Amino acid sequence: MSNHYYSQSPDVKHNRQIHEVSLRGFSFRFMTDAGVFSKSGVDYGSQVLIDALDLEVDAKVLDVGCGYGPIGLTAAKLADKGQVTMIDINERAVELSRENAKLNHIANVTVLQSNVFEAVKHMKFDVIVTNPPIRAGKLVVHQIFEEGFELLERGGSMWVVIQKKQGAPSAKAKLESLFSDVEEVTKDKGYRIFRAVKG
Repeated sequence: MSNHYYSQSPDVKHNRQIHEVSLRGFSFRFMTDAGVFSKSGVDYGSQVLIDALDLEVDAKVLDVGCGYGPIGLTAAKLADKGQVTMIDINERAVELSRENAKLNHIANVTVLQSNVFEAVKHMKFDVIVTNPPIRAGKLVVHQIFEEGFELLERGGSMWVVIQKKQGAPSAKAKLESLFSDVEEVTKDKGYRIFRAVKG
């Protein structure tokens, strides 16, 4: 269990690497490591989500399951007058996200280790973004939707990427049971991007 990315303390041997990538016109350098999600570069689903994201410049954003930080750090560039909070259960991912914020000179982020929303229960957000941890199971994914709904301001939105074969239809149905407006913003190579708005 502790060898895959959805664990608190991965015990696989370190294998740190730098990846250079352009996201939304910004150049990033990301330090990655074994034991975190998509260690060999930004995964396609995250790229599709990043390309679709529509953020106000002063948004308060939460990135759930931030990994080493590509979604949250791009959001911080897009919402450069706002604040991005990034959370992950995986302590190695949290350390990497903090390191990558410094590496890319991004100051408007806070990175917290958190089992789902434990560390941010007292906060409110305009936008929640997530490439949810499918490996953790449907219950955890649905918990992210349910508890995330409570943390959103009225009119706030949750952005989710999920593959069709990994449960996109049931994810959409779950979102529709919570949110007043759920839209499939785009789809690409089996990935679906949903934006769910809290009425």
